Amino acid sequence: MPSHILDQKQIDDLIGRAVASRKKAYAPYSKFSVGAAVLTAESNVYCGCNVENASYGLCLCAERAAICNSVVSGGEQIVAVAVAAVPLAMPCGACRQFIHEFGKDITVICVDAEDPTRRTVRSIESLIPDGFTFDK
Repeated sequence: MPSHILDQKQIDDLIGRAVASRKKAYAPYSKFSVGAAVLTAESNVYCGCNVENASYGLCLCAERAAICNSVVSGGEQIVAVAVAAVPLAMPCGACRQFIHEFGKDITVICVDAEDPTRRTVRSIESLIPDGFTFDK
C-alpha cells in the first residue's frame, strides 16, 4: 500500500486538475484526450496532457508530461498521480514504468473525466509489480 495517505481535499484537487488538463490535450489523430496531475510530498501539483504527433512514436502521454513538469520544477518526491480520460483508462505500460522510476509507493488515481466518481485507486507497484529498477 502507498505510504503517503491522501486526504479527500488533496484527491479532489488532483482529480480536478487532471480533468482540466485533459481539455488542453492535443489529440487530432486518436481523439483520445488524457489529462494528468502529479502531487508531490511538498503538496505541489504539476499537470500534463497527451500530445500526439503524425509520427506516432513521438507522442507523449499525459502522465509522462506531468512528471516531466514536476522534474523541471525541482524534482520533488512524487506521492500521487491522477489520470483523467473518457472513458476511465489506466496508464499504458510505458507510463507505468515511468511512474515506477520515481517510487514504488506512488498512488495512481484513474478517473472518468465526465464522471469523476467513477474511479480506481491503486499503487504503482500493483500496476507494475517488479518494475525495472537500477540500484544507484
